[in-house]
Amino acid sequence: MKRLLLIGGAGAVLAALVLIYMLWWAPGPKPGPHTVIVEEGSTIASVARQLERQGAIPGTAKTYYVMARILGSADPIQAGEFEIPRGAGGAAILDLLQHGRPVLRLITITEGMPSVIVEEKLTANPYLTGPTPTLAEGSVLPDSYGYKRGETRGAVAQRMQAAMRKTIDQLWPKRGTYCPLSTPEQAVILASIVEKETGKASERRTIAAVYCNRLKIGMKLDADPTVIYPVTKGKPLGRRILRSELNADHGYNTYRRAGLPEGPIANPGKASIEAVLHPEPTKALYFVADGSGGHVFAETLAEHSANVAKWYAIRRQRGEM
Repeated sequence: MKRLLLIGGAGAVLAALVLIYMLWWAPGPKPGPHTVIVEEGSTIASVARQLERQGAIPGTAKTYYVMARILGSADPIQAGEFEIPRGAGGAAILDLLQHGRPVLRLITITEGMPSVIVEEKLTANPYLTGPTPTLAEGSVLPDSYGYKRGETRGAVAQRMQAAMRKTIDQLWPKRGTYCPLSTPEQAVILASIVEKETGKASERRTIAAVYCNRLKIGMKLDADPTVIYPVTKGKPLGRRILRSELNADHGYNTYRRAGLPEGPIANPGKASIEAVLHPEPTKALYFVADGSGGHVFAETLAEHSANVAKWYAIRRQRGEM
């Protein structure tokens, strides 16, 4: 009888161990990777109920909670979005939620992107919540920003703007004396023009110097992107500038008014801000496209006129005129 009892007891213990293994360490029932979103302030109990609803654990939420308390770590659950790998069992899921890295999603703002497009990107993002704030032109620093699923659009926008403020605060005190800029706001305005005028990093400081030279002598900037801005709010024009647009008298038309336009025309990147604060010393007052994606620079109007003639010849060869 004692042997039978011992055998029965051992069998019961073995069955219990098997059950514990199946409920805690064995691969989970989900056939593939899946996502779990843990809200701020979640507990093991609330997460257990969430995992049960998603079919990610064997057994019930109550059983999972008891197992977690007995066999798991006492560390808190992290908030965020987690990708549970295929075959992850109860123990592996708990460890991931406590000690793993949440999924980091990125939203990228490219150099020279106008605020209207930044707002459109925030609005179109399906993982963000809440209304999209109105963003002042030039207030956002182009970069890639991480965010958590369910985060508000306003919070992400605030980080973008805080990054721009921090960058200006760092760069402005170290500025040179070449360019006649009296405020950080003026630096952002000029940097936004430089950003729109060239996509070549090697040209930024020279383009900036041309505009600084013009500002010094009171010469109009004659910058096409400033004329386009009121028409498209910084988006591509998709056609040639009309004569009526060049003649329009407003605060952004640098063909009509000397000095800087009334505000930025895009969100400039750090490199363009640095370029206007530390331009390449040059006597150049003019530049025009060279046909290869860059520009050719000139100190005199005669030299510039010759360069323009060459550019027109290239365009005629391409059938663009």
